[in-house]
Amino acid sequence: ENVSLLFKLYCLTVMTLVAATYTVALRYTRTVETELYFSTTAVCITEVIKLFLSVGILAKETGSLARLITSLKENVFGSPTELLKLSVPSLVYALQNNMAFVALSNLDAAVYQVTYQLKIPCTALCTVLMLNRTLSKLQWFSVFMLCGGVTLVQWKPAQATKVQVEQNPWLGFGAIAVAVLCSGFAGVYFEKVLKSSDTSLWVRNIQMYLSGIVVTLFGVYMSDGAQVLEKGFFYGYTHYVWFVIFLASVGGLYTSVVVKYTDNIMKGFSAAAAIVLSTVASVILFGLQITVTFSLGAILVCISIYLYGLPRQDTTKIQPAETKSSKERLATV
Repeated sequence: ENVSLLFKLYCLTVMTLVAATYTVALRYTRTVETELYFSTTAVCITEVIKLFLSVGILAKETGSLARLITSLKENVFGSPTELLKLSVPSLVYALQNNMAFVALSNLDAAVYQVTYQLKIPCTALCTVLMLNRTLSKLQWFSVFMLCGGVTLVQWKPAQATKVQVEQNPWLGFGAIAVAVLCSGFAGVYFEKVLKSSDTSLWVRNIQMYLSGIVVTLFGVYMSDGAQVLEKGFFYGYTHYVWFVIFLASVGGLYTSVVVKYTDNIMKGFSAAAAIVLSTVASVILFGLQITVTFSLGAILVCISIYLYGLPRQDTTKIQPAETKSSKERLATV
């Protein structure tokens, strides 16, 4: 049990460090680099790299090329149903990203930051409803405390601009609601698929990344198709950009490991810690000013992580269906 706990802690720590480094590197490429690249192509390349890395790890896991080919034939190319099953999170994540863009275009930045943090309790709710789990009152309290802490860490007062952009608040709130639901559903759905069978984690990743490549290529065509044809797929790429893509790829693979051996709620806590860590790094590297709201938010994040990690029932495994209904499980908390 101690080894298992240490392994989970190790996974969460590495994910936090990778996510924080990725955030800082991404900020550098978007603020310091003089020639911007197409973010849609970077996302597509990230999916391709994650696919190749997953194939490489699966090859090491199977032990031989023949077994690798057999595994791919049986679980990937010979199982269209499983491919369709794993295409669901890819499509939902694509919808989430588009809805987030619509919401940001129709809401003030501060309002967007606050409302988008609802994805944290939404993930907890999806975990309870979809995976037959229960959370204690203290865990629910820590989840909402984390939500508030992240909101304060990312809080930036809205600034008046000379150019008035026409916004539709109702459309913005509707889009953010869809994005929040997509975030919770897709993460928990992927966790359920991972933990409901003995299929290798890397086979599942390959199935998801194949559909992810198709979705991101469609995104490149819709968003930057004309400019990519004119300037090239790798326009604006530098070694810093490639470093960001590498971090995103490693982070994506590590996220699946964290979801496999912990859960989506812990992933959310790890991501929150990464936000705090990356902001502190930005203070050192970019001269970012620490505010009172950031300090208060960082304290709330640390306390919420501690409270959620107190001894409790193991929630990292899918529980068998119980006689209690979902409403009854929610009523207990």
